[in-house]
Amino acid sequence: MKINSTNIAKPTTIIWNGKKIKTGIYKTPTNIPIYLGKETVKNDEVSDRKVHGGIYKACYLFSENHYDYWKNLYPNLDWNYGMFGENLTVKNLDETKLFIGDVFEIGDALVQVTQPREPCFKFGVKFGSQRVIQQFINYGFPGTYVRVLHEGLVQTGNKLKCIEHDKSSISICDFFQLLYSKNKNPQHINAVLNHKALPQKKRALLLGFAKNHKQHE
Repeated sequence: MKINSTNIAKPTTIIWNGKKIKTGIYKTPTNIPIYLGKETVKNDEVSDRKVHGGIYKACYLFSENHYDYWKNLYPNLDWNYGMFGENLTVKNLDETKLFIGDVFEIGDALVQVTQPREPCFKFGVKFGSQRVIQQFINYGFPGTYVRVLHEGLVQTGNKLKCIEHDKSSISICDFFQLLYSKNKNPQHINAVLNHKALPQKKRALLLGFAKNHKQHE
């Protein structure tokens, strides 16, 4: 896995339900290294701190390998890296092999895989259709957020070196499916129910899934 683009955003105002809303989803490539901080990427716009940024969503990675699929669906968009709001566009990033809790060295930084991206209306606005949200869910390759264990600079060309692989956990793809599927996999729930790489809100959500499963046994 190798970084093919580093991307940051300036604040952009969009209109949603008649209201002006500021967003940082309109990221564009930068030709200089970017600094991964504990709660955000330096100089990158994070407008809504309730759902973006913070310890468990400090940086967002998306796979370059999925670009062709989406370009085929939306050929009329102005395509460039950062299109999915990712800070790092990574060649050969495979969500089926990225496990919650995995630790990677990237450039000067050390990061841990935390959770998949969950698409919202801002993603729909950027793509010109709210249908893209369900398409994104159905496709099943959401990229991943990471928390930054050690701050540092990363740049285009840096490779992701796996320092620690959490075999007892589940993949980002499996976790993404767990969030949206009607039939929750109890083994997947139990594998990450108390995982420290997940924020407390996600663990509480998983606990709710587990309780609901027991009620229907």
